[in-house]
Amino acid sequence: MTDSKRDEFLAGERPDDVAFFLHETAVSGIDALAEKGERTDDGVVLVVPGDTGRAAFQSATGIDPMGFAKEAMGTEGEVSRDLTGGVCPEGEGEGHEARLVFAFAEEQNEDVGDLYAEGDVVHAYVACECGERYSEKWVAGE
Repeated sequence: MTDSKRDEFLAGERPDDVAFFLHETAVSGIDALAEKGERTDDGVVLVVPGDTGRAAFQSATGIDPMGFAKEAMGTEGEVSRDLTGGVCPEGEGEGHEARLVFAFAEEQNEDVGDLYAEGDVVHAYVACECGERYSEKWVAGE
């Protein structure tokens, strides 16, 4: 049994939800958001039902989540499996910390093939403090 909504999401147990990480420097009122999510060392992760979650992400960030995803999918990067950061393809270290992570999952679909035949697939998108946006996808639970 998993111990948090985030763990359940990452295990593929919440395919109708979206998850997102907000760095404490990216939004105001991080403590109020933490009451609704899971506080991390430098931000908060929220797991929210689909449409409500997309609206919450847009409300907190001012960014349309699907437009953000479309832009980020053009650049492959490495996203932390806990959804709290990543490795920016433009560099590492100072100036390259993830400010936002948005993720959703697609259920396994053997007809599509590739990763989708192996299990539910997590799609994650990152906005780096340098301005780069990148993405990665993986089989849930890996």
